[in-house]
Amino acid sequence: MVMEHYIGIMSGTSLDGIDAVLVATDGARIELKGGASAPIAPALRKRLLALASGGTVTARAWGELDAALGQAYADLTLQLLADTGLNATEVRAIGCHGQTVWHQPDADPPFSLQLGDGNRIAALTGITTITDFRRKDMALGGQGAPLVPAFHQCVLSHPERLRIVVNIGGIANITVLDPGRPVLGYDVGPGNMLLDLWCRRHTGAPFDQDAALAQKGRVLPGLLARLLSEPWLALPAPKSTGRELFNAAWLDARLEGHEAVADVQATLTEFTAAAIARQVQGFAAGELLVCGGGGHNPLLLARLAALLPGWRVATTTDAGVDMEAMEAMAFAWLAHRTLHHLPGNLPAATGARRPAVLGAVHFPD
Repeated sequence: MVMEHYIGIMSGTSLDGIDAVLVATDGARIELKGGASAPIAPALRKRLLALASGGTVTARAWGELDAALGQAYADLTLQLLADTGLNATEVRAIGCHGQTVWHQPDADPPFSLQLGDGNRIAALTGITTITDFRRKDMALGGQGAPLVPAFHQCVLSHPERLRIVVNIGGIANITVLDPGRPVLGYDVGPGNMLLDLWCRRHTGAPFDQDAALAQKGRVLPGLLARLLSEPWLALPAPKSTGRELFNAAWLDARLEGHEAVADVQATLTEFTAAAIARQVQGFAAGELLVCGGGGHNPLLLARLAALLPGWRVATTTDAGVDMEAMEAMAFAWLAHRTLHHLPGNLPAATGARRPAVLGAVHFPD
Protein backbone atom coordinates (compact mmCIF):
# COMPACT_ATOMS: atom_id res chain seq x y z
CA MET A 1 0.00 0.00 0.00
CA VAL A 2 1.02 3.61 -0.54
CA MET A 3 2.38 5.66 2.37
CA GLU A 4 -0.15 8.34 3.33
CA HIS A 5 -0.06 11.17 5.84
CA TYR A 6 -2.29 10.95 8.92
CA ILE A 7 -2.54 13.01 12.10
CA GLY A 8 -3.23 11.44 15.48
CA ILE A 9 -4.56 13.39 18.47
CA MET A 10 -4.59 12.14 22.04
CA SER A 11 -5.58 13.63 25.38
CA GLY A 12 -5.55 11.08 28.17
CA THR A 13 -7.16 10.53 31.53
CA SER A 14 -4.45 12.54 33.27
CA LEU A 15 -5.83 15.68 31.56
CA ASP A 16 -2.34 17.15 31.47
CA GLY A 17 -2.46 18.21 27.84
CA ILE A 18 -3.06 17.36 24.19
CA ASP A 19 -0.58 15.62 21.91
CA ALA A 20 -0.76 15.62 18.11
CA VAL A 21 1.53 13.79 15.70
CA LEU A 22 1.97 13.67 11.96
CA VAL A 23 2.86 10.26 10.57
CA ALA A 24 3.30 8.58 7.22
CA THR A 25 1.91 5.06 7.12
CA ASP A 26 0.77 2.30 4.80
CA GLY A 27 -0.70 0.35 7.70
CA ALA A 28 2.30 -1.94 8.09
CA ARG A 29 4.99 0.74 8.34
CA ILE A 30 4.70 4.00 10.22
CA GLU A 31 7.09 6.95 10.30
CA LEU A 32 6.83 9.85 12.75
CA LYS A 33 7.13 13.11 10.82
CA GLY A 34 6.39 15.69 13.49
CA GLY A 35 4.58 16.46 16.70
CA ALA A 36 3.05 19.24 18.74
CA SER A 37 1.67 19.49 22.26
CA ALA A 38 -0.43 21.99 24.16
CA PRO A 39 -1.70 22.21 27.72
CA ILE A 40 -5.42 22.10 28.35
CA ALA A 41 -6.51 25.58 29.44
CA PRO A 42 -6.82 25.65 33.26
CA ALA A 43 -10.50 26.64 33.28
CA LEU A 44 -11.36 23.92 30.78
CA ARG A 45 -9.31 21.35 32.66
CA LYS A 46 -11.10 22.22 35.90
CA ARG A 47 -14.50 21.68 34.31
CA LEU A 48 -13.43 18.41 32.71
CA LEU A 49 -11.99 17.11 35.98
CA ALA A 50 -15.24 17.87 37.77
CA LEU A 51 -17.20 16.04 35.09
CA ALA A 52 -14.84 13.04 35.00
CA SER A 53 -15.01 12.81 38.80
CA GLY A 54 -18.79 12.38 38.78
CA GLY A 55 -19.92 15.98 38.99
CA THR A 56 -23.31 16.91 37.58
CA VAL A 57 -23.42 18.85 34.33
CA THR A 58 -26.13 20.62 32.34
CA ALA A 59 -26.79 19.90 28.68
CA ARG A 60 -25.51 23.40 27.93
CA ALA A 61 -22.23 22.79 29.77
CA TRP A 62 -21.85 19.42 28.04
CA GLY A 63 -22.16 21.09 24.65
CA GLU A 64 -19.74 23.85 25.63
CA LEU A 65 -17.09 21.33 26.69
CA ASP A 66 -17.53 19.27 23.52
CA ALA A 67 -17.15 22.38 21.35
CA ALA A 68 -14.21 23.76 23.35
CA LEU A 69 -12.28 20.51 23.02
CA GLY A 70 -13.03 20.31 19.31
CA GLN A 71 -11.65 23.83 18.95
CA ALA A 72 -8.53 22.96 20.97
CA TYR A 73 -7.88 19.85 18.90
CA ALA A 74 -8.31 21.83 15.67
CA ASP A 75 -6.01 24.61 16.87
CA LEU A 76 -3.25 22.14 17.69
CA THR A 77 -3.68 20.43 14.32
CA LEU A 78 -3.27 23.76 12.53
CA GLN A 79 -0.16 24.45 14.60
CA LEU A 80 1.26 21.05 13.65
CA LEU A 81 0.61 21.70 9.96
CA ALA A 82 2.34 25.09 10.21
CA ASP A 83 5.31 23.56 12.03
CA THR A 84 5.76 20.78 9.47
CA GLY A 85 4.98 22.86 6.39
CA LEU A 86 2.35 20.39 5.22
CA ASN A 87 -0.90 21.45 3.59
CA ALA A 88 -4.19 20.08 4.87
CA THR A 89 -4.86 18.57 1.43
CA GLU A 90 -1.80 16.35 1.90
CA VAL A 91 -3.26 14.70 5.03
CA ARG A 92 -5.65 11.82 4.43
CA ALA A 93 -7.34 11.96 7.84
CA ILE A 94 -7.13 12.84 11.51
CA GLY A 95 -7.66 10.15 14.14
CA CYS A 96 -8.79 11.83 17.37
CA HIS A 97 -9.34 9.80 20.52
CA GLY A 98 -11.23 12.60 22.28
CA GLN A 99 -11.31 13.27 26.00
CA THR A 100 -12.80 10.47 28.05
CA VAL A 101 -15.15 11.89 30.68
CA TRP A 102 -16.81 8.64 31.74
CA HIS A 103 -15.94 5.03 31.01
CA GLN A 104 -18.17 2.34 32.50
CA PRO A 105 -17.81 -0.92 30.55
CA ASP A 106 -19.46 -3.01 33.27
CA ALA A 107 -22.64 -0.94 33.51
CA ASP A 108 -26.01 -2.14 32.22
CA PRO A 109 -25.86 -1.11 29.47
CA PRO A 110 -22.10 -0.51 29.19
CA PHE A 111 -20.94 2.81 27.77
CA SER A 112 -17.98 5.12 27.26
CA LEU A 113 -18.12 8.84 26.52
CA GLN A 114 -15.45 10.96 24.85
CA LEU A 115 -15.82 14.68 24.15
CA GLY A 116 -14.31 16.65 21.27
CA ASP A 117 -16.54 17.60 18.34
CA GLY A 118 -15.21 15.83 15.25
CA ASN A 119 -17.39 17.93 12.95
CA ARG A 120 -15.72 21.07 14.29
CA ILE A 121 -12.24 19.60 13.85
CA ALA A 122 -12.99 18.62 10.25
CA ALA A 123 -14.57 21.98 9.39
CA LEU A 124 -11.76 24.06 10.93
CA THR A 125 -8.86 22.02 9.54
CA GLY A 126 -10.30 20.93 6.21
CA ILE A 127 -9.29 17.34 6.98
CA THR A 128 -11.50 14.26 7.28
CA THR A 129 -11.66 13.46 11.00
CA ILE A 130 -12.39 10.14 12.70
CA THR A 131 -13.55 10.07 16.31
CA ASP A 132 -15.57 7.82 18.64
CA PHE A 133 -13.31 4.78 18.33
CA ARG A 134 -14.54 2.95 21.43
CA ARG A 135 -18.27 2.52 21.14
CA LYS A 136 -18.42 0.03 18.23
CA ASP A 137 -16.27 -2.36 20.25
CA MET A 138 -18.59 -1.89 23.25
CA ALA A 139 -21.65 -2.50 21.08
CA LEU A 140 -20.06 -5.85 20.29
CA GLY A 141 -19.68 -6.75 23.96
CA GLY A 142 -16.15 -5.39 24.44
CA GLN A 143 -14.65 -3.04 26.98
CA GLY A 144 -13.94 -0.40 24.33
CA ALA A 145 -10.39 -0.36 25.71
CA PRO A 146 -7.54 -0.69 25.46
CA LEU A 147 -7.33 -0.08 21.71
CA VAL A 148 -3.61 0.59 21.46
CA PRO A 149 -2.52 -3.11 21.72
CA ALA A 150 -3.28 -3.60 18.01
CA PHE A 151 -0.81 -0.82 17.23
CA HIS A 152 1.74 -2.22 19.67
CA GLN A 153 1.50 -5.52 17.81
CA CYS A 154 2.15 -3.75 14.51
CA VAL A 155 5.22 -1.78 15.60
CA LEU A 156 6.81 -3.69 18.48
CA SER A 157 6.28 -7.42 17.96
CA HIS A 158 9.48 -9.46 17.95
CA PRO A 159 9.61 -12.81 16.12
CA GLU A 160 11.45 -14.61 18.94
CA ARG A 161 11.29 -12.48 22.08
CA LEU A 162 8.51 -11.90 24.62
CA ARG A 163 7.79 -8.23 24.93
CA ILE A 164 5.30 -6.60 27.28
CA VAL A 165 4.51 -2.98 26.53
CA VAL A 166 3.25 -0.96 29.47
CA ASN A 167 1.70 2.40 28.74
CA ILE A 168 1.82 4.53 31.88
CA GLY A 169 -0.52 7.43 31.30
CA GLY A 170 -3.27 8.38 33.73
CA ILE A 171 -4.10 4.67 33.77
CA ALA A 172 -1.51 1.93 33.19
CA ASN A 173 -2.22 -0.77 30.63
CA ILE A 174 -0.17 -3.63 29.28
CA THR A 175 0.12 -5.37 25.92
CA VAL A 176 1.59 -8.87 25.92
CA LEU A 177 3.41 -9.66 22.68
CA ASP A 178 4.34 -13.33 22.97
CA PRO A 179 5.54 -14.91 19.69
CA GLY A 180 3.10 -17.51 18.41
CA ARG A 181 0.29 -16.53 20.81
CA PRO A 182 -2.67 -14.15 20.57
CA VAL A 183 -1.98 -10.61 21.73
CA LEU A 184 -3.29 -9.79 25.19
CA GLY A 185 -3.96 -6.28 26.45
CA TYR A 186 -5.78 -4.76 29.40
CA ASP A 187 -5.69 -2.03 32.04
CA VAL A 188 -3.80 -2.92 35.22
CA GLY A 189 -4.55 0.05 37.48
CA PRO A 190 -3.58 3.69 38.04
CA GLY A 191 -0.54 5.01 36.25
CA ASN A 192 0.18 8.69 36.84
CA MET A 193 -3.34 9.67 37.82
CA LEU A 194 -3.08 9.42 41.60
CA LEU A 195 0.56 10.55 41.59
CA ASP A 196 -0.36 13.74 39.74
CA LEU A 197 -3.44 14.30 41.88
CA TRP A 198 -1.48 14.11 45.14
CA CYS A 199 1.40 16.23 43.85
CA ARG A 200 -0.92 18.94 42.52
CA ARG A 201 -2.94 18.99 45.74
CA HIS A 202 0.10 19.52 47.99
CA THR A 203 2.64 21.37 45.84
CA GLY A 204 0.63 23.02 43.08
CA ALA A 205 2.88 21.38 40.49
CA PRO A 206 1.09 19.35 37.79
CA PHE A 207 3.31 16.31 38.37
CA ASP A 208 6.24 15.08 40.42
CA GLN A 209 9.18 16.13 38.23
CA ASP A 210 11.87 13.43 38.28
CA ALA A 211 10.07 11.87 41.28
CA ALA A 212 11.70 14.54 43.48
CA LEU A 213 8.88 14.48 46.03
CA ALA A 214 8.52 10.69 46.09
CA GLN A 215 12.25 10.20 46.61
CA LYS A 216 12.07 12.27 49.82
CA GLY A 217 9.54 9.88 51.31
CA ARG A 218 9.30 6.25 52.35
CA VAL A 219 6.80 3.59 51.40
CA LEU A 220 4.08 3.09 54.01
CA PRO A 221 3.36 -0.67 54.16
CA GLY A 222 -0.13 -0.30 55.64
CA LEU A 223 -1.24 2.23 53.05
CA LEU A 224 0.29 0.18 50.24
CA ALA A 225 -1.61 -2.89 51.41
CA ARG A 226 -4.89 -0.95 51.46
CA LEU A 227 -4.28 0.36 47.96
CA LEU A 228 -3.41 -3.08 46.61
CA SER A 229 -6.50 -4.63 48.20
CA GLU A 230 -8.78 -2.86 45.71
CA PRO A 231 -11.00 -5.67 44.31
CA TRP A 232 -10.83 -4.33 40.73
CA LEU A 233 -7.12 -5.17 40.60
CA ALA A 234 -7.89 -8.88 41.02
CA LEU A 235 -10.50 -9.03 38.26
CA PRO A 236 -9.59 -11.18 35.25
CA ALA A 237 -8.96 -9.63 31.84
CA PRO A 238 -10.37 -8.21 29.67
CA LYS A 239 -10.84 -5.17 31.86
CA SER A 240 -10.50 -1.40 31.71
CA THR A 241 -10.91 1.43 34.18
CA GLY A 242 -10.45 5.15 34.69
CA ARG A 243 -11.06 8.16 36.87
CA GLU A 244 -14.56 6.83 37.66
CA LEU A 245 -12.89 4.44 40.15
CA PHE A 246 -9.39 5.70 40.86
CA ASN A 247 -10.04 9.27 41.92
CA ALA A 248 -9.50 11.60 44.88
CA ALA A 249 -12.36 10.10 46.90
CA TRP A 250 -10.98 6.59 46.38
CA LEU A 251 -7.54 7.65 47.62
CA ASP A 252 -8.80 9.71 50.55
CA ALA A 253 -10.87 6.77 51.80
CA ARG A 254 -7.66 4.77 52.21
CA LEU A 255 -5.65 7.44 54.01
CA GLU A 256 -5.55 7.75 57.79
CA GLY A 257 -5.04 11.50 57.54
CA HIS A 258 -1.71 11.94 59.31
CA GLU A 259 0.65 10.65 56.61
CA ALA A 260 3.53 12.84 55.46
CA VAL A 261 3.05 14.21 51.95
CA ALA A 262 6.28 12.72 50.61
CA ASP A 263 5.49 9.31 52.13
CA VAL A 264 2.15 9.16 50.33
CA GLN A 265 3.85 10.13 47.06
CA ALA A 266 6.42 7.38 47.55
CA THR A 267 3.70 4.86 48.37
CA LEU A 268 1.62 5.81 45.34
CA THR A 269 4.69 5.32 43.15
CA GLU A 270 5.21 1.88 44.66
CA PHE A 271 1.51 1.12 44.16
CA THR A 272 1.72 1.88 40.43
CA ALA A 273 4.87 -0.22 40.07
CA ALA A 274 3.48 -3.12 42.12
CA ALA A 275 0.16 -3.23 40.22
CA ILE A 276 2.08 -3.48 36.94
CA ALA A 277 4.61 -5.99 38.26
CA ARG A 278 1.89 -8.30 39.60
CA GLN A 279 0.55 -8.73 36.07
CA VAL A 280 3.96 -9.12 34.44
CA GLN A 281 5.31 -11.67 36.93
CA GLY A 282 3.09 -14.40 35.51
CA PHE A 283 5.10 -14.49 32.29
CA ALA A 284 8.57 -15.82 31.57
CA ALA A 285 11.17 -13.07 31.77
CA GLY A 286 11.50 -10.92 28.68
CA GLU A 287 11.46 -7.22 27.84
CA LEU A 288 9.24 -4.67 29.56
CA LEU A 289 8.96 -1.61 27.33
CA VAL A 290 7.52 1.52 28.93
CA CYS A 291 5.76 4.34 27.10
CA GLY A 292 3.69 7.32 28.19
CA GLY A 293 4.54 9.94 30.78
CA GLY A 294 5.57 7.31 33.33
CA GLY A 295 8.63 6.62 31.21
CA HIS A 296 10.09 9.89 32.56
CA ASN A 297 9.72 8.84 36.22
CA PRO A 298 13.12 7.49 37.30
CA LEU A 299 11.85 6.07 40.59
CA LEU A 300 9.00 4.25 38.88
CA LEU A 301 11.35 2.70 36.33
CA ALA A 302 13.78 1.71 39.08
CA ARG A 303 11.02 0.07 41.11
CA LEU A 304 9.77 -1.86 38.08
CA ALA A 305 13.29 -3.17 37.49
CA ALA A 306 13.63 -4.14 41.15
CA LEU A 307 10.27 -5.90 41.25
CA LEU A 308 10.96 -7.75 38.00
CA PRO A 309 14.42 -9.34 38.31
CA GLY A 310 15.48 -11.01 35.10
CA TRP A 311 13.46 -8.61 32.97
CA ARG A 312 15.01 -5.97 30.75
CA VAL A 313 13.16 -2.75 31.61
CA ALA A 314 13.52 -0.06 28.94
CA THR A 315 11.35 2.43 27.07
CA THR A 316 9.72 2.00 23.70
CA THR A 317 11.99 4.79 22.48
CA ASP A 318 14.88 2.37 23.02
CA ALA A 319 12.98 -0.07 20.77
CA GLY A 320 12.45 2.52 18.04
CA VAL A 321 9.02 4.02 18.83
CA ASP A 322 8.88 7.39 20.60
CA MET A 323 7.41 6.74 24.05
CA GLU A 324 5.66 10.11 24.24
CA ALA A 325 4.19 9.93 20.74
CA MET A 326 3.02 6.31 21.01
CA GLU A 327 -0.67 6.83 21.79
CA ALA A 328 -1.21 9.68 19.34
CA MET A 329 0.55 7.60 16.67
CA ALA A 330 -1.80 4.74 17.48
CA PHE A 331 -4.87 6.83 16.70
CA ALA A 332 -3.34 8.05 13.44
CA TRP A 333 -2.82 4.37 12.57
CA LEU A 334 -6.36 3.50 13.65
CA ALA A 335 -7.66 6.26 11.35
CA HIS A 336 -5.82 4.56 8.50
CA ARG A 337 -7.48 1.27 9.45
CA THR A 338 -10.91 2.90 9.43
CA LEU A 339 -10.56 4.55 6.02
CA HIS A 340 -9.28 1.30 4.55
CA HIS A 341 -12.18 -0.66 6.08
CA LEU A 342 -9.91 -2.71 8.31
CA PRO A 343 -10.70 -3.74 11.91
CA GLY A 344 -9.05 -1.67 14.63
CA ASN A 345 -9.84 -3.69 17.75
CA LEU A 346 -8.34 -6.90 19.10
CA PRO A 347 -11.12 -9.01 20.65
CA ALA A 348 -8.53 -10.84 22.78
CA ALA A 349 -7.75 -7.48 24.40
CA THR A 350 -11.19 -5.87 24.60
CA GLY A 351 -13.47 -8.90 24.85
CA ALA A 352 -15.56 -7.93 21.81
CA ARG A 353 -17.36 -10.71 19.94
CA ARG A 354 -15.49 -9.97 16.72
CA PRO A 355 -13.06 -7.58 15.07
CA ALA A 356 -14.68 -4.40 13.75
CA VAL A 357 -13.98 -1.26 11.79
CA LEU A 358 -14.00 1.51 14.41
CA GLY A 359 -14.91 5.17 14.54
CA ALA A 360 -17.25 7.81 13.20
CA VAL A 361 -16.06 9.64 10.08
CA HIS A 362 -16.58 13.42 9.74
CA PHE A 363 -15.93 14.92 6.31
CA PRO A 364 -14.87 18.56 6.01
CA ASP A 365 -17.44 19.37 3.31
